[in-house]
Amino acid sequence: MICPYCGYNQSTVLESRDTEEGRVTRRRRECQRCHKRFTTYERIGNIDLKVIKKDGRSELFDPQKIIRGVRKACWKRPVEDGNIQEIADEIEMKLLNRKKTAVPSRDIGRMIMNRLRKIDKIAYLRFASVYLDMESVADFENVLKEVK
Repeated sequence: MICPYCGYNQSTVLESRDTEEGRVTRRRRECQRCHKRFTTYERIGNIDLKVIKKDGRSELFDPQKIIRGVRKACWKRPVEDGNIQEIADEIEMKLLNRKKTAVPSRDIGRMIMNRLRKIDKIAYLRFASVYLDMESVADFENVLKEVK
């Protein structure tokens, strides 16, 4: 496993735990070079989810896109990386439990916003400003009123 901090490819597994009714294995690891700790998740990849974009195109679901978007919204906020991973895992599990394998991107955006609203209001506002395509201060003020 490649260390997210230094890029070294040797790590030690400190702890393994099954989560989500045994469908995901969570592993705490420590890099053998920089000795920083990080978490990895191992899951079965059997269902191909498709995301339907605003313009009608479809692409394969990628949980890393959720992680990147939430990470940007949570930049310099007191939100741990584990919380961000949990958000992505929860959303992926909800999507996998749907009957349809094609999901509109707006549904995923709403799911992310609902979770961010509960854990950090500033991160919620940051994500909403991009997701809702705010173009004016008035748009931002309307969302801010909802948060208050």
